[in-house]
Amino acid sequence: MRHSSDTWKFLLPPDRAVPNKFATGFGLIVVGLASFFILVLFLIPLATLLWRAAPSWMAGTWQTPAVGAALRLSLLTSSLTVLISALIGTPVAYILARYRSWGITLLDVLVDLPMVLPPAVAGVALLVAFGRTGTAGRFLVPLGIELPFTTMAVIIAQTFVSAPFYIKAAKSGFADVDRQLEQISATLGENTLGTVRRVTLPLARNALIGGAIMTWSRALGEFGATILFAGNFAGRTQTMPLAIYSALQSDLNVALTLAAIMLGTSFALLALLRVVTR
Repeated sequence: MRHSSDTWKFLLPPDRAVPNKFATGFGLIVVGLASFFILVLFLIPLATLLWRAAPSWMAGTWQTPAVGAALRLSLLTSSLTVLISALIGTPVAYILARYRSWGITLLDVLVDLPMVLPPAVAGVALLVAFGRTGTAGRFLVPLGIELPFTTMAVIIAQTFVSAPFYIKAAKSGFADVDRQLEQISATLGENTLGTVRRVTLPLARNALIGGAIMTWSRALGEFGATILFAGNFAGRTQTMPLAIYSALQSDLNVALTLAAIMLGTSFALLALLRVVTR
């Protein structure tokens, strides 16, 4: 009990003696109030969503073409986003974890930037870069390649905003690998690529899987950059978040069903992440 009292001494002037019971009771009140507000803020909206969506779900709304098309497209694009993020992000994460220079620092900042950038800004940036008259888009049009308002645009937008989550997780995993193990592998005659494949990647496996799960979750919920760069066309660019936005203006039951599916998917992904990173 004395330890609990000492924990709360930083809240009080050092020259005032306070009974242990008061300090302990004050701490319990603070924790209790904070927990109550968190429950109100998080639990009530989510529980209400599931409660309101239940009748629509039992009525078979999840079988409507709009729900099926949005679900299939979201699963396809988010899965491809994870694959692309892993292919291009793993080498980048290894470099960020192993080397230090001003160029590496700049690359690290650029990787972090999409995580804090407003999605609308990301969408506008992609549009002015890869649009028909964009910086890079004007060179793609003569080749017959038009990215905006296509399924590929959805994948690019999702990769832009979600790949950093994989890279940061992979970087942390590589940084936690004992360098002595890699050095031992080198002394046994293994080259750098072999050491990475046989030692580094297996030891960083949990971090890589956790990063992939977070990337998939972020890509699945992407909205702002997608609607600006890819548009909102059913069956082609209308992912689940965009379908929810459209359904809110026409059919609330469809919107509730899609929202419930996304909530369940997000919960499953977070549960899987806890298991993997345990």
